[in-house]
Amino acid sequence: MLVTLAAALPASIPSPDRGVWHLGPIPVRAYALCIIAGIAVALWWGERRLQARGGRAGTVLDVAVWAVPFGLLGGRLYHVATDWRTYFGPGGDPWGALEIWNGGLGIWGAITLGGVGAWIGCRRHGVPLPLFADAVAPGIIVAQAVGRLGNWFNQELYGGPTTLPWGLEIYRRVDPGTGLEDPLGGVALDPTPIAVVHPTFLYELLWNLVVAALIVLADRRFRLGHGRVFALYVAGYTLGRFFIELMRTDPATRVFGDVRINVVVAAVVFIGAVLYVAFARRGREEFVAPAPEDTVGPDGAAGSERAAGPESAAGQESAVAPERTVGQDGTVAPGKPQAREDA
Repeated sequence: MLVTLAAALPASIPSPDRGVWHLGPIPVRAYALCIIAGIAVALWWGERRLQARGGRAGTVLDVAVWAVPFGLLGGRLYHVATDWRTYFGPGGDPWGALEIWNGGLGIWGAITLGGVGAWIGCRRHGVPLPLFADAVAPGIIVAQAVGRLGNWFNQELYGGPTTLPWGLEIYRRVDPGTGLEDPLGGVALDPTPIAVVHPTFLYELLWNLVVAALIVLADRRFRLGHGRVFALYVAGYTLGRFFIELMRTDPATRVFGDVRINVVVAAVVFIGAVLYVAFARRGREEFVAPAPEDTVGPDGAAGSERAAGPESAAGQESAVAPERTVGQDGTVAPGKPQAREDA
């Protein structure tokens, strides 16, 4: 029976015959759809986890208004900076640097500049950045896993030749109208693969899901806080990325002779993340979300408090005060906030 089942399975993984479909003049790109789907997953899961930590409903979306555009810009800037010859070298296409829909987002730049956007959003909505980062960390790495499916449609981010049963078939794609080669926008008219390679995008996708599960379990077991969940995500991701990057054969900027730049970046960021996990504050911060109408200014005061005066501030203080319990002797004691299960 096992022999029959093995014979029925494909000897390799086929690639999609195209990564772009057209609705009239409008191109629908699989890569963009995967990025959008990943962002949606991160927002949904991050919202659940932030509320479990005391955050107000809708805060993740409010912060994402800043973080997502900054992240996309940072990801593109990193890609263009590390592959600048494609756009500004001899025979390059400078306008191609703006064509984000054709792929090319560097996770290092996305997280760095996305963190700047998140900091701005957290400041505006009165949320500590480390707490917010811990809440959204699992969703971010799952979003990266979903985004890697876009690399499958684009036939990119793969390794060297292999005879393993999960090898990825690569096809020659052409423009149906002209017959000229078009790897990103073309169609594979001939189903005969030109190569069977390691699907390193798939290795990274699976590793990302493993890291997501591990940091959620660690968070529940040790009640991590103060940014340590996010740092643990960074450490786990960069550990896998270091070895997966060594398997890739696609063109990349190289440093120190013949070392891919992402290998060096992964190693440096991994060390930094591990040090943060080791020396950051233990435990989990307690947080009471400000009222929805509150905004936090540069001086740290709530906007409604500044506008309405001391009377309004007193009302807000009573609104967020912890519940109280009355003992048998008639004394009133503040109650302890109830612990919530993490998402």
